[in-house]
Amino acid sequence: MSKTFWLVSAGLAALATPAHAQNEDQTTTSPSGTEAASVEEGQAEQDIVITAQGRRQLLQDVPLAVQAVGGEQLQNSGANDIRQLNQLAPSLLVSSTGSEANGSARIRGIGTVGDNPGLESSVAVFIDGVYRSRSGIGLNELGEIDRVEVLRGPQGTLFGRNASAGLIHVITRRPEFQFGGMAELTYGNYDNVRAQGAVTGPISEALAFRLDAVYARRDGFLTVDDPQGGTESHVNDRDRLFVRGQLLFEPNDALSIRLIADYTTRDESCCGAVYLDRDTNPLIGNLNEPATPILVGPGQINPNGNNIINVLRDLGQPLAGFSDPYSRRIYVSPGRTYRGETEDAGISMEVNWELGGATLTSITAYRDYQAEQPGDFDYGAVDILYRDPEGGGLNRGFETFSQELRLQGSAFDGRFDWLVGAYYANENLTVADNLRFGDDYGRFATCRIISGSALAALYSPGSAGCLAARPALFGPVSPVIFAAFDRLDGINDRGSIRDVYEQDSRNYAFFTHNIFHITDQLDFTVGLRYTNERKRFDAAFTNDNLACVQNQQALLPLRDPTNPALAGLVPVIDGILGLSCQGNSTAELNGVSIDDRRSEDEFTGTGVLSWRPTDDVMFYASYSRGYKAGGFNLDRSALKVPIIPFAAVGGAQALVGNLQFDQEINDAYEIGIKYSRGPVTLNVVGFRQDFQNFQLNTFNGTVFLVQNINGCSNLVGGDGADEDLSAATGTCAPDDVGPGVRSEGVEVEAVLRPRRDMNLTLGMTYTNTRYRDNLVGNESGVPLDPALRILPGNRLSNAPELVFTSSFAWTPRLGNSGLSGLFYVDGRVTSDYNTGSDLFPQKAEDSYAIINARVGIRGDNERWSVELWAQNLFDTNYAQVAFNSPFQAGASSAPFVDPQFPGGRQIFSAYLAEPRTYGITGRFRF
Repeated sequence: MSKTFWLVSAGLAALATPAHAQNEDQTTTSPSGTEAASVEEGQAEQDIVITAQGRRQLLQDVPLAVQAVGGEQLQNSGANDIRQLNQLAPSLLVSSTGSEANGSARIRGIGTVGDNPGLESSVAVFIDGVYRSRSGIGLNELGEIDRVEVLRGPQGTLFGRNASAGLIHVITRRPEFQFGGMAELTYGNYDNVRAQGAVTGPISEALAFRLDAVYARRDGFLTVDDPQGGTESHVNDRDRLFVRGQLLFEPNDALSIRLIADYTTRDESCCGAVYLDRDTNPLIGNLNEPATPILVGPGQINPNGNNIINVLRDLGQPLAGFSDPYSRRIYVSPGRTYRGETEDAGISMEVNWELGGATLTSITAYRDYQAEQPGDFDYGAVDILYRDPEGGGLNRGFETFSQELRLQGSAFDGRFDWLVGAYYANENLTVADNLRFGDDYGRFATCRIISGSALAALYSPGSAGCLAARPALFGPVSPVIFAAFDRLDGINDRGSIRDVYEQDSRNYAFFTHNIFHITDQLDFTVGLRYTNERKRFDAAFTNDNLACVQNQQALLPLRDPTNPALAGLVPVIDGILGLSCQGNSTAELNGVSIDDRRSEDEFTGTGVLSWRPTDDVMFYASYSRGYKAGGFNLDRSALKVPIIPFAAVGGAQALVGNLQFDQEINDAYEIGIKYSRGPVTLNVVGFRQDFQNFQLNTFNGTVFLVQNINGCSNLVGGDGADEDLSAATGTCAPDDVGPGVRSEGVEVEAVLRPRRDMNLTLGMTYTNTRYRDNLVGNESGVPLDPALRILPGNRLSNAPELVFTSSFAWTPRLGNSGLSGLFYVDGRVTSDYNTGSDLFPQKAEDSYAIINARVGIRGDNERWSVELWAQNLFDTNYAQVAFNSPFQAGASSAPFVDPQFPGGRQIFSAYLAEPRTYGITGRFRF
């Protein structure tokens, strides 16, 4: 852990000069769970009312690990979507990678990895009580927010949809029966323009309305080097429009109906990536090397070179791209684009009806989410792999209907608070894809095979088959081999035409959550949930790639390692069959359909014992069991190893089971203390979580793997050479399979409020989130994929051991003018962690700190304000995720053998986090 980490941590702690107390808006709430935080009359202003347990309670009275972030603090931090919660919630990490349509949220180091829409979110996102199908949907604009509740640990006895690791609940501002509104305009660097407005008021005595709208645009912070063929000059830009309309009908004190309709559209270029530098992608040779081969011996292009980078260089990739990723210059293949469109719309109705002794809550919702994303998925100048916008690129669509019912009340003179509920959801997921080889792929594949084989001395990028000559090295089979090399040019601009995946998910559940007030100081909470999940999966493939099938048919008979005469050919044959036709982009899938289904029944629940010895202190201990549904890997490349023709195994349908993964289960334990007195609040929680069938999605450079991770006490098998490596490939008896991931640690939250115009928050999370030493796949004890060989005993990706957060707000009055000032700063310090789900060491990220700041002046009663702000004030450079550059793994000979990559030399790319942004915001309220 670097010295910088500890220095910045000390700096944040030094902010603990007397501070805090920014007022949350005082609004009324109903028992629905979708209302604003409030400050009760006569209570201290820090006593925030939340509804995390489905009923109105003071935050400090809730025996759960829950954090509430108010709207004013979110506004000061510059939050437009849930990503900014990272600065305020130390146990939370929200990131996005190849597509913002499927960003990932993690709590306590646990979350769903990758962009595969077949995986549900370990951390569920709700907006105004409505579940969003994937957590990345919360990356949209949100309008004005009252508060966000972050619930840590398994959830399921209080909300409609269950979650295995935690829950983020965004609660937006409601209509009011008093006319008012706001307007806001922001301008910043990268030509950032953001306009926001809202208006609310009465239509009649019983009916009120509210309308929110946001428009935002910003240039991309990645600059395309020498754009050609219509490629955009900047990538990772913003162009968003958001509108939300609400009606609130309250004919009497017993009935409240809230109707919400919203629409979001995004037309953005997302998401580019950079090659990592020479320290991570070593042995690339001299940056001034000419583009002609330097032949020094069999299997080598130059004494200091990685053959894959030499091939990229010779086909047009500037080697300067490997110099400094934080120059934020990227390379895009001519004619390719990242520009895609997203539309997200929905309508919901929430009804709260007081029945006399009980309250009935109904939340009915329909949502339609459509995202189209083309892209240049080699992330470089050489055209290897792309999604064609003419064919729609990658299309993801979610149509979701959900219905939640809750009935709650009290009995026995308030000694028993009860809640029963039911939930139903039907989600239709459609994914259409057209992943295709680029214009340079045939030459790239051939040169890659040649440069890393016994033919390297004949490497010639400008010659047919990348060969300077056609020697008879393989005797009478040489013509077959060289014909296969020549035929690889037929792969160019071929691949899938339109693959369609359809998944229908039907989910229903019954749940109850009850609090027994045993004494005035002692409570026992018990909750139970039954969930039934059924998924039906269908897929149909179309393909126009003939070269791979022709090569398979011609070369497969020659791949016979038992024949001494052919033994030397095996690496070359494997190169042509495997390396050139990766991802199963072969015409043998043309016109093929597959289908499957799975169903699950699961009981989950919670038990909490809480004791309040005084009004200021509460102790609690809890056990809870969480669940996340299994499903299907929506990526056909996971059906089989490319070398084996489908016909040899009975067709694609015989392998459809390879796409399934099992449900994820979390057994969680917590013990905590909550203290609040005067200006001081302190909460401390210790936790331990054990995950069985942990769902892991990883990209190995060729295919996306989804595999369950489990542990084993007595591992059998492995290569016997290295305990850690063999542990990743062994087997286990089914009755010996147990949890494969454990997350344990301590969370601390503190607030200091010595006066009304100051507010200081401090947060710390220590998390030890690790895989077990002995790992296997599903509950049958099957081996893990070799790509996951580094996992045993190591920390999970994006799971730092230590995170510190702090925020300081000061709003002093400026004389007797009615004006006030604003000084706000927040920070997050993160210890080092690995960003890759396979934990390759090249994907490690050192510790870093992110600081945001805002200063301004505000008018009387905050009717207007002008603020200067900066996000990532010190322009900290870090990567959200590093990954294997697609298809860009080169063969290597003795001087270049890397034990982490036996048989090859992988290079790496990364999705970068945003650089420093700054600007000015003017706001007017009426």
